[in-house]
Amino acid sequence: MDWSAYLPMILQGAGVTMTITLASIVIGAALAFFFGILRVEGGPMLSTIALCYTEVFRGTSLLVQLFWFYYALPLVGLSFEPITTGILVLAAHAGGYGAEIVRGALSSVSTQQLEAARALNFNRFQTLFRISLPQAIVEMMPAFGNLAIETLKLSSLVSLISIADLTFTAQSIRNLTLDSASIYSVTLLCYFAMSLVLMVAIRIIEHVVRRGDVFPRSAHS
Repeated sequence: MDWSAYLPMILQGAGVTMTITLASIVIGAALAFFFGILRVEGGPMLSTIALCYTEVFRGTSLLVQLFWFYYALPLVGLSFEPITTGILVLAAHAGGYGAEIVRGALSSVSTQQLEAARALNFNRFQTLFRISLPQAIVEMMPAFGNLAIETLKLSSLVSLISIADLTFTAQSIRNLTLDSASIYSVTLLCYFAMSLVLMVAIRIIEHVVRRGDVFPRSAHS
């Protein structure tokens, strides 16, 4: 099989996959922090809304979510481009799981430190951003790293809504060449290579956070 003719297609598909993955991780992280903080600090009503969000996206199939947003949502007059749909659904899915990571990490902060913050007359905003979050975010990093890798792997499902990502491109080349072993082997290697790049980036971010470069040292004391 002459790979020179198909290599640009594979690289382009890998680029689409990485773009979707990174966008989904960034948006998903924002959703995770927003709804995770609401679960802990939002009061009864906002906490219930956040709970509904997390349970819906954690309790339903990602594939069904993709099909619903892509095929059912336009029936009520709201539609997006396929790549936008893929990013939004993956981000919402990751955000649902990430919100539970944030909630769990924030809940693990010792009550003694929270009581000390109240004794120092910190308001809820100051306690969250100066006491709870700086400590909790260190605990979140390994779980968020796993979630990022999982998002990369789940991104292959967007090929089912006609997005020319790596999986879609690989399937198209396979249909042309009938060389299943070679094309899927290369596809596996591409996903593995992207996972390695993502893991290295996550380790760097985790190292920076653990060194205290993101938050002042006083916030960890």
